[in-house]
Amino acid sequence: MGHLSRPHQRFAGKSQASGFTLLELMVVAAILSLLVALVAPNLLGRSDDAKVAVAKTQLRNIVSALDLYKLDNGHYPSTAQGLQALVTRPSGYPEARNWKQGGYLPALPQDPWQSEYLYISPGAQGEYDLLSLGADGREGGEGDAADISSRAL
Repeated sequence: MGHLSRPHQRFAGKSQASGFTLLELMVVAAILSLLVALVAPNLLGRSDDAKVAVAKTQLRNIVSALDLYKLDNGHYPSTAQGLQALVTRPSGYPEARNWKQGGYLPALPQDPWQSEYLYISPGAQGEYDLLSLGADGREGGEGDAADISSRAL
């Protein structure tokens, strides 16, 4: 019963050191710096790729909404009616007789470079053309400045 009356004696023989030495902290800082130096260039170069991926996803969503619009109304919105016809009931020709209450998109997205998507109906090669002009906002370009078309998805 003696060991129960003095519970603090169980730990009396052990010495507990807490904290880190300056050398240990410097080693950890050096390792972290090395990791940042190796990983940061890869992450920074990926932001352009991420924006292109976001634009493609948004284009797919708009294409789906346009297809639903066509199923309900028998045609795609005209260029004059634009993509806004997916959010609010369009006026003008062709008439949207069976336009879905609430619309086909909650709002029109801008591309990742804060520009509007370009919509032309009828398009040069068929029903419509839908694209983002990329980072430079101009037709053509390379890399993240290249146009991203719904036809290439």
